[in-house]
Amino acid sequence: MEPIVITAIMKPKENMEAQLLAELNKVQEASRKEAGCLHYVLHQSIEDDTFVLHETWKDIDALQRHVGSAHYQEYRANTADLISRREVFKLKAL
Repeated sequence: MEPIVITAIMKPKENMEAQLLAELNKVQEASRKEAGCLHYVLHQSIEDDTFVLHETWKDIDALQRHVGSAHYQEYRANTADLISRREVFKLKAL
């Protein structure tokens, strides 16, 4: 199986940047400890308040375990009202 690369782009709702960042930092810390997590780095645009996550998972099974994890489910619940736009790309290297 080949690694799966995730690029997630999130735009916080107005005045929610700090709360979203706190939640992203929590999920980043927990996700980095998961078996199968090869790379997990949070970025913020230098042009606005957009956040970008770059993740690499060992394979699709590792990614599915991540999505099913308690900390990921908590992150999704905690950020549902903080994000105005979310785009997630599941990628493979060519």
